[in-house]
Amino acid sequence: MKKIKTRDRILDTSLALFNSVGEPNVTTLLISDEMDISPGNLYYHFKSKGDIVEELFGRFEEEMLDLLAVPKDVDISLDQQGFFLHLLFETVARYRFIYQDLVNVLSRYDQLQTRFRRLKKKKTAAFQLICESFRQQEMMEIGSEQLQALCEQLTLTACYWCSFDTLSHLNDRESVDPGRGVYQMMHLVIPYLAPDEQNHARLMSRDYL
Repeated sequence: MKKIKTRDRILDTSLALFNSVGEPNVTTLLISDEMDISPGNLYYHFKSKGDIVEELFGRFEEEMLDLLAVPKDVDISLDQQGFFLHLLFETVARYRFIYQDLVNVLSRYDQLQTRFRRLKKKKTAAFQLICESFRQQEMMEIGSEQLQALCEQLTLTACYWCSFDTLSHLNDRESVDPGRGVYQMMHLVIPYLAPDEQNHARLMSRDYL
């Protein structure tokens, strides 16, 4: 069995702690105690908690950019949209500490603000490509202004659903179900779909609950 490097163990442990108790409540001392290593050992790899947060954000950013690279001029099905949303919310769940306290995290680590804004724009662009594909296939009837508003709403939900969902179980931050987010996202789209597609989307959305 391959031994996990100390640096990777620090990142994995930090991520688990950030997600379970909230990033502001975690110190480098708590991380080293959880790992049963000396603070000096942790400091050898990361000079501050900010460095850990930035590297975890880099992991998140890489996964998200890969996911949001939706191809242009491709016919996208409802099933593919559902799978895309599921992967999106799974990624958010893995790095949920970012979203559970989004404004405060970005305020304290201002070097991440531009990078997160870029991700937010790419989310909106991905939703636009998916909806445009639906419209071209006559699966969706929606005007350009409505389409822009819908994609903004989808982006907002993608960014803040995790925080909203956490309010339902503040004493158990580990209780995360990406399917609930997918369900909400699909029901934002359903009113604009053709009748047959609406029925299919409703049946699909129930599978995520």
